[in-house]
Amino acid sequence: MSDGSKLRPSSSSFHFLAGASSGILSAVLLQPADLLKTRVQQAHQTTLLATIKLIASGPNPIRQFWRGTLPSTLRTGCGSAIYFSGLNALRQKVARASVLASGRDGAQALGDGHSSTLPKLSHTANLATGAVARTWAGFLMMPITVLKVRYESNLYSYTSLLTASRDIFRTEGLRGFFAGFGATAVRDAPYAGLYVLFYELSKRRLSTLATKIEEKAGGERLSSSTSVGINFASGVMAAGLGTTVTNPFDAIKTRLQLMPGKYGNMVQAAKRMLKEEGVASLFDGLGIRIARKAMSSALAWTVYEELIRRAEGRWQEEVESVADS
Repeated sequence: MSDGSKLRPSSSSFHFLAGASSGILSAVLLQPADLLKTRVQQAHQTTLLATIKLIASGPNPIRQFWRGTLPSTLRTGCGSAIYFSGLNALRQKVARASVLASGRDGAQALGDGHSSTLPKLSHTANLATGAVARTWAGFLMMPITVLKVRYESNLYSYTSLLTASRDIFRTEGLRGFFAGFGATAVRDAPYAGLYVLFYELSKRRLSTLATKIEEKAGGERLSSSTSVGINFASGVMAAGLGTTVTNPFDAIKTRLQLMPGKYGNMVQAAKRMLKEEGVASLFDGLGIRIARKAMSSALAWTVYEELIRRAEGRWQEEVESVADS
């Protein structure tokens, strides 16, 4: 087997690269939404419209809307790479274990039809693998996440990642780079689990509906454009549901990362926010977070799945070509 086989579509390396590509694209395109969410969440009285006006009326507004793009790209690109490759590895193992336990055809369990070539798992397995993969990726990328949030806030005036890192280490030590991890894990684990669960459910139902429509029109299988549309729509719906459920933890996480001395830990932060600002403070930035998450998750998953789909197709053609020669 040639060295190129190490990057075959089924390998962890390929899923790592596909995840990184999708993450970088979504991070760069949607950075303004991430920045606005951080500014709105840093204080309950801050409104989205007022924040937009403040940035737009200041110097270099375009540059300011994309402030923090470098740490955001590093975080999302590397985080997506770790997440997608880890998630694929987990799902492949669970799928193969299910095949061995049930005696089903491996091809059926590992990616039959619909709008995806990824393994088809049970609802519980989708929930669990999504949560585990996301928590692990979140832990590894936590230092960059802290840098990203502080870059986006107007509470700090860091000029580079190096100066930001030095300041955090000097004032808070290594612990400062993991501020808010508890809230992040509590947010990300259920979000990722619910996202994968809702995403797969939506894809199956939309794919079944689309297949029936295309069969009536004389088609035999889903077209590439239909698959892309199904994946994107499923991503939007899954992100909206998952984001709404987990927004309180995101709001708490932002306060902890911006003002760790004031808010202490997740429980203390929640109590203080409820006491001083009410329940509404836990849902600050929900609207823009839903919009941002819906677009970023849908874009990342659609690009990721499309890269895998196209690569799988080319790989299969090469295998058939070698077999025929």
